[in-house]
Amino acid sequence: MGTQAAPAGVNRDIVHLAVPALGALVAEPLFLLVDAAMVGHLGVTPLAGLGIASAILQTIVGLMVFLAYATTPAVARRFGAGDHRGAVSIGVDGLWLALGIGAVLAVAGWFAAPWLVGLFAPAPEVAAEASIYLGISMAGLPAMLIVFAATGLLRGMQNTMTPLWVAGIGFAANAGLNWVFMYGLGLGIAGSAIGTIIAQWGMVAVYAVVVFRLARRHQASLRPHRAGMRGSARAGGWLFVRTVSLRVAMLLTVAAATMLGTEELAGYQVVFTLFSTAAFALDALAIAAQALIGKYLGAHDVLAVRAVLRRTLQWGALFGVAVGGVIAALSGVIGIAFTGDPALAALIQPALLILAIAQPLAGIVFVLDGVLIGAGDVRYLALTGILNLAAYLPLLWWVIAGGVGGASGLAWLSAAFFGGYLSARAITLGLRARGIRWQGADAGG
Repeated sequence: MGTQAAPAGVNRDIVHLAVPALGALVAEPLFLLVDAAMVGHLGVTPLAGLGIASAILQTIVGLMVFLAYATTPAVARRFGAGDHRGAVSIGVDGLWLALGIGAVLAVAGWFAAPWLVGLFAPAPEVAAEASIYLGISMAGLPAMLIVFAATGLLRGMQNTMTPLWVAGIGFAANAGLNWVFMYGLGLGIAGSAIGTIIAQWGMVAVYAVVVFRLARRHQASLRPHRAGMRGSARAGGWLFVRTVSLRVAMLLTVAAATMLGTEELAGYQVVFTLFSTAAFALDALAIAAQALIGKYLGAHDVLAVRAVLRRTLQWGALFGVAVGGVIAALSGVIGIAFTGDPALAALIQPALLILAIAQPLAGIVFVLDGVLIGAGDVRYLALTGILNLAAYLPLLWWVIAGGVGGASGLAWLSAAFFGGYLSARAITLGLRARGIRWQGADAGG
């Protein structure tokens, strides 16, 4: 069975990967937090427009998450088996795939931006702001996907420190550029999109240097390989289905918030932005689990695999308690910090408290998701993702049919998503992790 890792060694490996991953994952949604905070001070209408544009953009990018999630376990398995050259080659194939997909989506997305915004049927002034932000942001779409793929390569090589540095520098550049373009040059919401695009392509430039040096060190080719891209596409197809179910749930929730009204939509944007930030933070353990599960399965170390599962679940729940406590403690002032509007702050506080209560459950869900992705159990994730969505739809319909607006309506909507939908995911993922079939899944590549 290979080398049996001691529990202390597994703990050390998790910390070594999760702590830098936490910093990198927090930095990524800080792009959205900076945008939301700066745009929020432009007024409720631009903030509501950002909410719709961000939901569409995150959906497009999120559907391509397989560029990282399919790459990480495939690279990690080869790394664990000692094939470092093959591991890097698989990652390079992912970069080429990201560039091609990103270029196509950027062009199509620019033309489709007004139509995509119109699907939410917002007020005309909200639609105008959303279309401006979304159309400009499409120029950064290839960069976002390349960053995904490069991050997946480095995670598979058990390196989460480099993504931390790149994400940190990118966040700092994004904040400064947004301020210059939004306020210094008076470009409003368009300036926010322009600043973010420049920061994203700067991150790509850094990753290009890192990957070139990595390939040279392990004598790996920088050219794309058909077999590697085919493997990524095979695993990515199932991950695409899984991600579609997640994004449909998120988009339908945004659509429900739109039906409640502009104030509720703006409030939900703040709540969901915090959820995304907390999710990335909690996902640090899932990233560590992905990389380590792939590595230990490649090394045929089943005891270490089970140790990673057990320990990351424990830490996920505890970390969720800590994050939830912070959100609850700050729930009364978060709205003020984002918009400076006391009425909007009061509107979202009940929803923020519900979000806080759900964080331990979220921590468990994200860890289980990472474990099964690391094992390459993507078919199960895709099929149960559809079941989870089917379980959530009646809850969402019930909230909409109730016709309750204001703070109560936003709270019920939050309870349906953060409580009901996450619970469905926890059940399906937990049932799978209790067995052993997922350990024999194929990571692809």
